[in-house]
Amino acid sequence: MLPGALGPGTQDTGRGDADDVRMDRRRWARAAAAGLFALAAAQVAAGVAVAAGRGYRHALDTFVVSNSAIGLSFAVCGLLVAWHRPRNPIGWLLLADGLGHATTAAFAPVAEHGLRAGWPDGLVRTLITVAMYAWPWSVGLCMPLVLQLFPDGRPAGGRVLRWAAWATAATAPLFVLEVATDPHSVVEGGSGYLALPFHDDLGPLWKISELRTLAAVLAGFAALAVRYRRGGEVARRQLLWLTQAVLLVLAVLVPWGLLEAAPVSVLLTIPLIPAAMTVAILRHRLLDIRLVVSRTVLYVLLTSLALGAYAGLVALLDALLRRGAGFGGSALATIAIAVGFNPVRVRLQAAVDRVLYGDRADPVRAVSRVGARLDTGLPGVLEAVREALRMPFAALRADGAEKAAAGTAPELLAAVPLTYGGDRLGELVVGLRAGERRLGSADRSVLELLAAPLAVAVRAVGLSDALQRSREAMVMAREEERRRLRRDLHDGLGPALAGVTYKADAAGNLLRSDPDQAARLVAELREETARAVDDIRRLVYDLRPPALDDLGLAGAVRQRAGQLAVRGVAVTVDVAPLPPLPAAVEAAAYRIAVEGMANAVRHSGGARVEVRIRADGRLRVEVADDGARGGRWAPGVGLRSMRERAAELGGTCEAGPGPDGGRVRAVLPLGES
Repeated sequence: MLPGALGPGTQDTGRGDADDVRMDRRRWARAAAAGLFALAAAQVAAGVAVAAGRGYRHALDTFVVSNSAIGLSFAVCGLLVAWHRPRNPIGWLLLADGLGHATTAAFAPVAEHGLRAGWPDGLVRTLITVAMYAWPWSVGLCMPLVLQLFPDGRPAGGRVLRWAAWATAATAPLFVLEVATDPHSVVEGGSGYLALPFHDDLGPLWKISELRTLAAVLAGFAALAVRYRRGGEVARRQLLWLTQAVLLVLAVLVPWGLLEAAPVSVLLTIPLIPAAMTVAILRHRLLDIRLVVSRTVLYVLLTSLALGAYAGLVALLDALLRRGAGFGGSALATIAIAVGFNPVRVRLQAAVDRVLYGDRADPVRAVSRVGARLDTGLPGVLEAVREALRMPFAALRADGAEKAAAGTAPELLAAVPLTYGGDRLGELVVGLRAGERRLGSADRSVLELLAAPLAVAVRAVGLSDALQRSREAMVMAREEERRRLRRDLHDGLGPALAGVTYKADAAGNLLRSDPDQAARLVAELREETARAVDDIRRLVYDLRPPALDDLGLAGAVRQRAGQLAVRGVAVTVDVAPLPPLPAAVEAAAYRIAVEGMANAVRHSGGARVEVRIRADGRLRVEVADDGARGGRWAPGVGLRSMRERAAELGGTCEAGPGPDGGRVRAVLPLGES
């Protein structure tokens, strides 16, 4: 039996072993995540229990509350991510971050209690050392790396950002040393083993450490910006969740940070960050995060501008009046801000919406962007539609099939019809943004505007495809015609001329010995030569009727009409003065007229046939008879030939019975003569 060909009742042991290994790894990963979470939760519980003895205010001021909240929230979120996405480093970094804060939250109050209770100095100093050593890893290593690797656990594109991740990990011990060696420990009156008495003398080194930590965080924000710019719709939506959390945290921390007496409770907003990361990784489609971020950014910016403008105006009035601005200055500043609030709000809302929703609020800009990409083909046009409206997916469907697409299709789709000249060509299909259940009116309005240039693009592609098919048909027809000519020349005219040559030689040989036989051969030779001439004329006629070159279109049609009239049917030809005609149009008109006359003479049963040819920007050929008036004409070679000749030139040909008899109407474009 071949490898991989399994008989009944057998199993692919190689595949099964691989699945077992993966399941074992997943179980071990979940067990490890649960163990780390349990350790963090136990430490938080112990720290809170010990700190509760001295009251909530003391626990808040000594960072026990904030460290506990941060540690527990990071640990919970890390457990969820590591449980469901064990191969994503984000979950493990969140667990490590939470464990660092939880360790400090537990060891600091225990060390303080031991110091007051008179525990051995070595034990107390060990507890303080662990408390001082634990949380800096969370701030200096875990959090910057989470920002740099979010959401998929890999560094953002670019060598600089990849090196930034390695540099963050390599230089993290410097920040840990700065904090752990500080003699001013988290426990008042105690110090750890790592405390350095000359710590303050190393100020330049610690300044480098602080700049390094700031650079690591900024590298994280830079990585997020790069991911948002280069990422797809899913990545952008995940990043918006984190952006929302960071905005809320900054909205609380920054104003208080400008004050000297900021309460420690503002740190309780930090757990929003791991919570947002967890939702982004596991449930990023929970709601329309774009709308939430849009409003948050708007009002954070408005609040910041209002506060800054108020402070600036009051300071300016104070400087101009050279005395306290007082109530009047505050009132003037308030009035100025109130007057400028709404215009600023409108402009900021437009700027924020453009980032999150593209050009939805500016339909002209959206149409211009799509119009500029019409020369890139349907995929390029659809990509422009996606970019213009920040949609995850766009496609064109026609005749029940997808003609082109851009992006990844989500579960929910919406369609806008594409019409051109009153005909429905297909539909533009777009994917709804995550959190949206239907296409919004603003999006639909823009898409309906975009439908016009898209319909033109679809029509152009259809015409291009039809032109290509026409070219292919012309090439095939030309090759078929060449093959027919070769066959006629090789199989018909060639042997006939060869026979003429042989008989001419034979007649020459018999001139003296048998003059009578020679005369008979010469007579046969004359007949065969006449047939060869007829064959040549037929070939020439098939290529282009010679009468057209000799008599013109009107004369050639009249000549053929005279030949058909001998059958007892009166054939009249009425040709108006014609401009110079292209050779192809002239030949097609002649053949349609001749075919129409021949059909009428043979099949109509009438006594009169009339041919009319006019030119009024187009060449119009009409053949009418007074024959049978009822019943449809059976399709045949003649009818098909007339329609094909007209279609080849971009014209039309209609044939069938009418109230007065049969009628053939052909309209041919004149083109360039």
